[in-house]
Parts: sequence; structure tokens; C-alpha cells
Amino acid sequence: MNYQPKPLDTTKIKLSNDIQELQEKLAENIHEIWALQRFQQGWTYGAERNDQKKEHPNLVPYNELTEEDKDYDRSTAMETLKTILSLGYTIRKNETK
Repeated sequence: MNYQPKPLDTTKIKLSNDIQELQEKLAENIHEIWALQRFQQGWTYGAERNDQKKEHPNLVPYNELTEEDKDYDRSTAMETLKTILSLGYTIRKNETK
């Protein structure tokens, strides 16, 4: 197999402060979705990752993750936001009164 990933080039996309604030909320939700899927697959918390026992140390609330693990989710969120914008979509917050 000669697979070569070719993600969209989002290097020129600049995010507004409002969108940057959204990044952390998305990162937390990405973690929540991942953890829910793992729990549904029978995984549980374990101090060390063990695929045979289905144990993972990151099956904890987002605020208990290391900064390195949070950064992985933040990067996914950031690239998702940049991809949406690079495809010509807009993101805006609905203001409720």
C-alpha cells in the first residue's frame, strides 16, 4: 500500500478570537465522544493502556487529561474549524437576547 495523506491546506486560514474560543469547547466534546465510544465498546479506565484488557488511562474527564493529551484534541478541533472555513462555510454564534 502506498497511501499518502493529503489533507486540505489550512495554513492560510486565520481564526477570529471568537472561533479560537470555540476550539476548547470542541476539543472537550471530541474527548467526550471518544470516551463514550470506548465505554460502549467495553473499555474501562486503567493506569496504563492495555488493548487486550480494554483499559485506557485517558478515560477520565477532559479537565483531568495531561496538557499533551488535551493538545491532541485541540489540534483536531482547530483543523476541523480551519477545514470548515477553507471549504467556504462560515461559522457564527447565534446571539440570543
